[in-house]
Amino acid sequence: MLELIVDNRYTLTAVILFVVGLGNMMLHPNLIKKVVAFNIMDAATFLLLASRGFIEGRTAAILTDGGANVALYVNPIPAGLVLTGIVVSVSVSAFSLALIQRIYGSYGTIDMNELLEIMKKKGE
Repeated sequence: MLELIVDNRYTLTAVILFVVGLGNMMLHPNLIKKVVAFNIMDAATFLLLASRGFIEGRTAAILTDGGANVALYVNPIPAGLVLTGIVVSVSVSAFSLALIQRIYGSYGTIDMNELLEIMKKKGE
C-alpha cells in the first residue's frame, strides 16, 4: 500500500490540492478567497498534467539524432498544455481581481452573501 502511495504521490497531491481548492471555493463567501481557491485548483490541475506527462528515463523532445529513436523522448504536449493553462489562469485571475475591485467600489463589500442581499433589495 505504501509503495502505491509513493508511486502516485504527485497524483495524490494534485487530488488533495483540488479538493482543498474546491472546498474553499464552496465554503467561503469572500470573493478574494474564491479567486485564491480557484488558483489552488489550477495548480492542482497543472501538477497532474505535468506528472502524467513525465516518463522516467526519457529526455526532452529536442531532436539531436534526427528523430531516429522517438521512444527516448518525453511527450511535449502536456508541458505545452500546462504553459497555456498558466497563461489563461493568470489572465482569469487578473480579470477576476479587477472585477472584485470594481464590485467593492460600487457596493462597498466583497462578501457574496451581502452582495446577494443588496441585489435582492435592488430588485424589490
